[in-house]
Amino acid sequence: MKSPKKKYTKKNRKMKQQSPFIILLIPLILLSIYGIVQHQYQEQKKEVKIPVIPDEFIPIYKAAEKEYGVPWYVLAAHHRVETRFSTMEPMISPAGAEGPMQFMPCTFVGWRHPTCEGKGKGKISKKEKENPAVIKKYGGYGVDANGDGKADIWNIEDAVFSAANYLAQNGAANGHLKKAIYSYNHSEEYVDEVMHYVKLYKKE
Repeated sequence: MKSPKKKYTKKNRKMKQQSPFIILLIPLILLSIYGIVQHQYQEQKKEVKIPVIPDEFIPIYKAAEKEYGVPWYVLAAHHRVETRFSTMEPMISPAGAEGPMQFMPCTFVGWRHPTCEGKGKGKISKKEKENPAVIKKYGGYGVDANGDGKADIWNIEDAVFSAANYLAQNGAANGHLKKAIYSYNHSEEYVDEVMHYVKLYKKE
């Protein structure tokens, strides 16, 4: 009968012989796990795509940039945040902002309009709202960009040019982007969101 001591000694010797192999195996396992995690991370990054700017809007942004000096990608970022490139329905906010670039009627027509107060929804007729002469009279930002005689808050060209006009007059044309964006919507969260897309689109 073998003594317990000898049996323990042999078992211990066998474990000692396996130890170097186990020590070498651990880094290989860790490297394999790291490789799998990195691969999954890279695949996830590929799936996160920059929201594509519809081609038909880019010439409008660039024409507005030429007219007002506001970078086209800033206008694209506003359009993306405000209405996801005019795909949100309806394009009227609970507060009463209207159109692709979400103007409050009093901002578009002018706060000197006799019905403008509070948040700026006003009681402005469609005829007044589209009239460049009325807008000029009341100091609004609405623009007739396509030359059809109307400054239409719902028309994409008029809306983008009006947004460029507003942003330019609030500092965007002089490089004060955050100040201008904040004036468009008094929210730091809004500024951060618009600036996020500004940085993305600037690279395109």
